[in-house]
Amino acid sequence: MKILFLTRGFYPGIGGVEKHVEEVSKILIKKGHDLTVVTKSYGDEGLYKGIKIKRIKKMQDNWFEKFYVWIWFWKNKQLIKNADIVHAHDVFYWYLPFRFMFPRKKVFITFHGYESYPVRKRAIIVRKISELLSNGNICVGDFIKKWYGTKANFVIYGAVNVSAVNKRTINRQSAIFYGRLDDQTGVLDYAKATELIKEKYPKFDFLILGEGKYKHRLKGYNTKKFKKNAVKYLENYNFAFVSRYLSILEALAAKRLAFALYDNPIKEDYLRMSPFSGYIVIENSPKKLAERVDYYLRNRQAEEELIEKGFSWVTNQTWENVVGAYLRLWR
Repeated sequence: MKILFLTRGFYPGIGGVEKHVEEVSKILIKKGHDLTVVTKSYGDEGLYKGIKIKRIKKMQDNWFEKFYVWIWFWKNKQLIKNADIVHAHDVFYWYLPFRFMFPRKKVFITFHGYESYPVRKRAIIVRKISELLSNGNICVGDFIKKWYGTKANFVIYGAVNVSAVNKRTINRQSAIFYGRLDDQTGVLDYAKATELIKEKYPKFDFLILGEGKYKHRLKGYNTKKFKKNAVKYLENYNFAFVSRYLSILEALAAKRLAFALYDNPIKEDYLRMSPFSGYIVIENSPKKLAERVDYYLRNRQAEEELIEKGFSWVTNQTWENVVGAYLRLWR
């Protein structure tokens, strides 16, 4: 089967959607499918781990973007003609005119996450149009059905490659944050929580791993650039301060207790409506998070019990299972 993926971000970019598309693509190729990814201009074209990459060059993030994309696809419409399946990752509007040019072409969409809070009516309308014009969809998170009114064919939460856990002794008074340094990840609130924790545990070690608009506001903290193998850093820290699905699953797989903060109702549902909500710590303020860290530092058995439950659950969250959802959707 010839599959065409459309995604704003892809290798060498780093992020949850980038990781998702790459892992799904690699397994589909192993199963004998031909796969092409169309993405933004950052990086080279060609082959990457068997994935054919096509890039839309000089693409701008503004109102005129869609017209540039549509012109690019018109010039490269052979990609669409040759594909058995077209699958958009959020960016269904890239394909919009071609839905009517190729009415019999099967097209699907995966909805990843949410844009902002409060949820704008325009965002709901765009998603509803994408849903109605596609042949089916996958939602990453059950909260999407509630907040966007999407009738999901499949709901998934991503996956993780569970590897051997490093058992060496680590500093229990330590935590790591990794991800984008922006509002959605809540990095500033995690930093505030750390300041409160240090009032009782002065030697509490906190590493921030990431890039983003708040980098300049975190100069007083131990920060490093985000790396593709960021999950390896989990081995050196006791707690994970993370609030995105992929990062949470990676923390569970590394047997690290995850602490997730929310600051609005949609993010609360994003966390609490997940099947792993009972295996992580979810709070809505730096003060409450600091109190929970203090509790688990004083109650190691409670920490271990939560970790083991989370690890037991996450071992079944494989990329093979995620690919299975895609293949069932495309039937």
